[in-house]
Amino acid sequence: MLFPNADLERIRTGEVDLAFRRWKRPMHVAGGRQRTRMGVVEFVSVAPVSPDSLTEDDARRAGTTLPDLLAFLARKDGEVYRIEMRYGGDDERVALRTKRPGKKETDALLAKLADMDRRSRRGPWTREHLELIEARPGELAETIAASIGREKKPFKADIRRLKELGLTESLPVGYRLSPRGRAVLRALRS
Repeated sequence: MLFPNADLERIRTGEVDLAFRRWKRPMHVAGGRQRTRMGVVEFVSVAPVSPDSLTEDDARRAGTTLPDLLAFLARKDGEVYRIEMRYGGDDERVALRTKRPGKKETDALLAKLADMDRRSRRGPWTREHLELIEARPGELAETIAASIGREKKPFKADIRRLKELGLTESLPVGYRLSPRGRAVLRALRS
């Protein structure tokens, strides 16, 4: 679920704690989480609701007015869902990527990367991708992907897998290695 930057800040402060979306099937579930630019959003409840039952208070809690909310919901097909949410804290990957791994943790990360390479249908890729990000920080993912004969979407999915381990971080355009990623790449090279 996409949130405008202004709404993310208001979710963090608790000013916005509802969202309404029109979906053909539920895209989130109660207890789910979503990482965003400002941190983690936790979904407290997700339930279908009739647009006729929405109130000004619902709209206010969603950070808008009732006429604007109804206009927003009218733009899509599907059932309307009421999503209660709250700020769930900082994205744990932010702290993780600044943490330099010790020997034991580095060995565990190298084993994870080796496993990712082993399971890949196209062969080893993790070191190559880390080296590409190191050599080309802030470059469009599409450009980097094309340089190695890959499509943008699968390339970005692979980079997200590295990001989950705290090895890369997203920039406004492209990526860069985190301090943790630089340490792991040094270990891969040695």
